[in-house]
Amino acid sequence: LNIQCISYSTYLASFCNLCIGVEEAFYTTDRVMTLSLHKYGDNFFPGTGNILDKGAKQGAGYSLNVPLNNGVTDEMYLEEIFKPILDKILEVFQPGAIFMQCGADSLAADRLGTFNLTTRGHAHMVEYVKSKNIPLLVSGGGGYTI
Repeated sequence: LNIQCISYSTYLASFCNLCIGVEEAFYTTDRVMTLSLHKYGDNFFPGTGNILDKGAKQGAGYSLNVPLNNGVTDEMYLEEIFKPILDKILEVFQPGAIFMQCGADSLAADRLGTFNLTTRGHAHMVEYVKSKNIPLLVSGGGGYTI
């Protein structure tokens, strides 16, 4: 059995809802950088994920919340938001691994989500992260219709 410990990793979440438990688990550590792109405001559940929530103690600056407006499309999401932010995170944080969770509630067909992303858009995000040649684990995530 060969177990390797990765010193620093990045958790990327693409959801309509914020991954509260994930952010909370790593909120006070500098060993995991969390990036969450999600809906925020307008009394949208769960009401967390303010852009000012950036981590605490040793984790200050290691939680990045990116609240998005209704109707965001694949092109807007990928080219104007995801790629530039991810590139800066990788430049500064230099993670040894990335865990990427793609939530189905961000897809256009989801009845509670408010985004217009497609499965093709999710695939392009994954391809872009893979192109960085950093060990990557990808999972799906919750949705309310799909």
